[in-house]
Amino acid sequence: MLSLAKLQNPVHLLLVIVAIVAGANLPLLTYAPNRLLSGQGILLSQLAARYWLLAIPALPLLLAPWLRPARASYILLIIAAAALSGGLLALAGHEAQLRTREIDSLVRVSFGGAFWLLLLTAWLQLAEALRGLVLSLPARMAVILAALMPIVALAASGHLDHLSLLKEYQNHQDAFDLALLRHVQLVAFSVLPAVLIGALLGTLSFHSRQARKLLFPVLNVIQTIPSIALFGLLIAPLALLGSLFPQSGIGGIGLAPALLALTLYSLLPMTHGTLAALEQVPPSVREAASGIGMSPWQIFFRVELPLALPVFLSSIRVTTVQAIGLAVVAALIGAGGFGVLMFQGMSSSALDLVLLGVIPVILLAIGVDTLFKVAISILRRQNRD
Repeated sequence: MLSLAKLQNPVHLLLVIVAIVAGANLPLLTYAPNRLLSGQGILLSQLAARYWLLAIPALPLLLAPWLRPARASYILLIIAAAALSGGLLALAGHEAQLRTREIDSLVRVSFGGAFWLLLLTAWLQLAEALRGLVLSLPARMAVILAALMPIVALAASGHLDHLSLLKEYQNHQDAFDLALLRHVQLVAFSVLPAVLIGALLGTLSFHSRQARKLLFPVLNVIQTIPSIALFGLLIAPLALLGSLFPQSGIGGIGLAPALLALTLYSLLPMTHGTLAALEQVPPSVREAASGIGMSPWQIFFRVELPLALPVFLSSIRVTTVQAIGLAVVAALIGAGGFGVLMFQGMSSSALDLVLLGVIPVILLAIGVDTLFKVAISILRRQNRD
């Protein structure tokens, strides 16, 4: 039942305050003659007369802190957040079309600080409302995908093509596709060996306390070395190795040191995750399996591995998300990936080119994290059954 009462949710109140302050003081969009000049801010108040319909989805979100926790309230907030985020994007696309008279014009309309904060607070309110609904993980994913549909529809229709971010994508489409391929390669070819090596080291640590005492200090030291420093440390030995074996393709810069560094960084979470996965298997289960005549290998593959798999997958999830972020830095040693676009944008003071490199990394991390969570949820449900 929808009704107003005293303050019900301090989290919603904080988000509302942030949204109000951002919308009143920060530019929603920026307008610049070209990509290199700093833009002139366009406040939400300057556009309110033309886009007053945005007040309709904004009102429930403003009242969210005082809405009593009920299913109808949560559904209303989810719909309002999805509508507001889609409306903000539609507004930005329409303004870009109005202010960019020619398709190849140098004029740039970019997202301002208020746009990002309003979009963020809307989706955080959606997440908070979704938390209040008692839904399974697949159902939550379905709700989130449905909330994303307005954004996907706007992008697919070409309504956003005049925005600076989309112009940067059009101008760098080949480089973007290459960066995506290389970023996925960096993550996949570093995480896969780390999973195998980490699983072996974690299993060894589980069965030998002495091995655990020796392994984890070394892995902790590797993890504390800054990523750029580790990339630099690997240049000399790999360059020497490449000179000794010129046909190997190994060099001091490029793919080889990046993959080696990312693999080394991934070993600690994988080894620790494997150890935690095996330790959480109840000893009574092992004793029961041994009591019915199972061999150690049968106990491992038929008993320990199925029960440890959800925690093991959680460690792969953490490792993969970490590698997606660290792979950005690999561009500094010529390994490619989205870091190329990001650093190129930083060197030319082109913020939208920086975002073209940053946003896909964030989306990749969120997508991978979500897929692993769904898989882990399914496995845990099967183990309970």
